[in-house]
Amino acid sequence: MDILYEDNHLIAINKRPGEIVQGDKTGDVCIVDEVKAFLKKRDNKPGNVFVGLPHRLDRPTSGVLLLTKTDKALARINKLIHDREFHKTYWVIVRNKPPKDSDRLVHWLQKNEKQNKSFASNVEKSGWLKAELEYTVIASSDNYYLLEIKLFTGRHHQIRVQLAEIGCPIRGDLKYGFERSNRDGSISLHARALEFIHPIKNEPLKIVAPAPKENLWQVLSCRG
Repeated sequence: MDILYEDNHLIAINKRPGEIVQGDKTGDVCIVDEVKAFLKKRDNKPGNVFVGLPHRLDRPTSGVLLLTKTDKALARINKLIHDREFHKTYWVIVRNKPPKDSDRLVHWLQKNEKQNKSFASNVEKSGWLKAELEYTVIASSDNYYLLEIKLFTGRHHQIRVQLAEIGCPIRGDLKYGFERSNRDGSISLHARALEFIHPIKNEPLKIVAPAPKENLWQVLSCRG
């Protein structure tokens, strides 16, 4: 387990692509259960171990995932998220150059449960949810661009669908229009950092996840 940060209240791990955060119909072992088992064994804890999950990452993505070790920390992190004081930064790799080097994207999204896919509109529609992010191109190679994303809302597949809407589907993301999958089944979307006020210590905290070890990630992240 790649632990990025831990104290008595929080534990943050560097999620690998393909790992599932929370149990679902696949029945695959999920990160929440793995962390519970890890803490129980390492700390020799009797009985059930509490692990709270204030946010999620899609299965094909990688990066920093925060979990809580107390219900008090969970409640306070949930409040930070609700108040938009829980700041997320992502890195993505795209093949097509974005229309601008930096921009703020605003769309309205609707989730299709049956397809497990979101759809975007440039104009407000009744019942659709507003989605906002900012992107900046921070590095490039001959064929790809590395974008840094600041996320202001937390909608289903938000980064994936908003970038696809401007003609920049994420590398490996077949669902949103990229032409082929990555060899490991991942998409090139990485939760780079979380920044927030510690829920108990009341101190600023920034947790950063190193880029995946795959070659293209390493080339672009060194230039970023």
